[in-house]
Amino acid sequence: MWERLLGHLTSRRGWRLWVTAGGLGALGALAMPPIHAVPVLLLAIPGLLVLVGAAGTWKRAFWIGFVWGWGHFAAGLYWITHAILTEVERFWWLVPIAVPALALPLALFVAGPAALAWKARAGWPRVLVFGGAWVLFEMLRGWAFTGFPWNLLGTVWAFGALPVQAAAWIGVHGLSLATVLIASTPLLGRRAMLGGAAALAGFGLFGLARLWPAEPPPQPVGLLIVQGNVAQEVKWREDQRIPILRRYIEGTREAALAALRELPEDHNLVVIWPETAVPFLVADDPEVRHLIAGALPQRAMLLTGTVRAEFGPDRRARRVFNSLVAVDPAGEVRGVTDKVHLVPFGEYMPLSGLLPVRIVQGGMDFTAGEELRSVRAGWVPPFGALICYEVIFPAAVVPRERPQWLVNVTNDAWFGISAGPWQHLAAARLRAVEEGLPLARAAQTGVSAVFDARGREVARTGLGETGVLMAPLPAAREPTPFSRFGITIAGFLAIVVFASGWWKGRNNDRHEGGGA
Repeated sequence: MWERLLGHLTSRRGWRLWVTAGGLGALGALAMPPIHAVPVLLLAIPGLLVLVGAAGTWKRAFWIGFVWGWGHFAAGLYWITHAILTEVERFWWLVPIAVPALALPLALFVAGPAALAWKARAGWPRVLVFGGAWVLFEMLRGWAFTGFPWNLLGTVWAFGALPVQAAAWIGVHGLSLATVLIASTPLLGRRAMLGGAAALAGFGLFGLARLWPAEPPPQPVGLLIVQGNVAQEVKWREDQRIPILRRYIEGTREAALAALRELPEDHNLVVIWPETAVPFLVADDPEVRHLIAGALPQRAMLLTGTVRAEFGPDRRARRVFNSLVAVDPAGEVRGVTDKVHLVPFGEYMPLSGLLPVRIVQGGMDFTAGEELRSVRAGWVPPFGALICYEVIFPAAVVPRERPQWLVNVTNDAWFGISAGPWQHLAAARLRAVEEGLPLARAAQTGVSAVFDARGREVARTGLGETGVLMAPLPAAREPTPFSRFGITIAGFLAIVVFASGWWKGRNNDRHEGGGA
């Protein structure tokens, strides 16, 4: 069946070729969260390689890969339109073009591997060259132009803790490499497909072995995550400032007392509010901190996302930061950290002064923090703070001084009820597995969650819900191989795979259509 179906693709010509390439890329996006229809990759990736094999020239193969990538990223990132719709009166003109335009540069990271794959002989050489190049370009995507490693292919396995345990060794990029190679096996015959099935079974057994040992006792800390469910279109309205603050204070007061009643007497409570949870400069406003302190019992500490400002002599803000602050029951600030990896166009304008639009909220760029660091806030176990999409960067989420857990605060209200928050959540699960650290995630409208150091879900809220999440703080585990070596292992594997396919011979002659 696969042979007939894939062989049929070689007859695509003219506009049918480009529609087929884009459609296969969009089909591959169904493997991403929250759908996780991973089997579609058994058609989407082999289909791309068949079209590449029939391309005739490397330039044509490049454009086939480009159109495939455009379809893949346009379908996978459709939810970005929700952010524009929150201010549709200002940015209505971006609605039909934002996602297609963003998908254009991202498509280049598929076009490159496709062109290189055309140079290799059909069969295993082409599959190996394509798989190795895919991962190397995927790594490049996480670095170029400040990086955007969203929806890395290995994320398709993040629907549970079992399938992603190998990330503790090879990271999400290693999972991407395995995914490309296994998905390509329909082109290589029944024995290759059996080998792919055996590889999947091996990953499953490895996951069982890592998850089998009993989890150590949790840390003597309870977690209370407050999900205020504040819609983005009302978040910064002047008439909503006090109601939003009241919502978080009232959502915390009773829940914190109830949580402490359930905890042992020697346990404390960490309350977590999301990114920029309330529309006040919490670190700079003692009156607001006094109101917040009234909701915190003596054994509690609040970690909240907030905007922080540095003022000049005229009391005007000179610099603003997207920050996380720790506030104790006396209303004192016990720790501060700033977001290091800012979002282009969302938190600052690249080429400021040259571009004709200002998209940043309030018209003032955020300033990046100096570096990730372990935050020590009183008795709270040292933690690494990841604000919003900082959590999507593999091997770049843990400070040099290893913390005992990770905190991710985010405002996914920008993306509404869509795939975006689920894709963000999947990235957070993978970071917990890679680093061997528990991770607590507070999201404005969801999905808030707590993962243990193996990526197992301890607790989770729904999307678009108001409520609180109570959970113990899981124990940290020993540093993983990935936490020691980062993307080096996956990068080495990708280079070896690519070189193995390239060494078997380049095909500089005219290609025969239909090859893998």
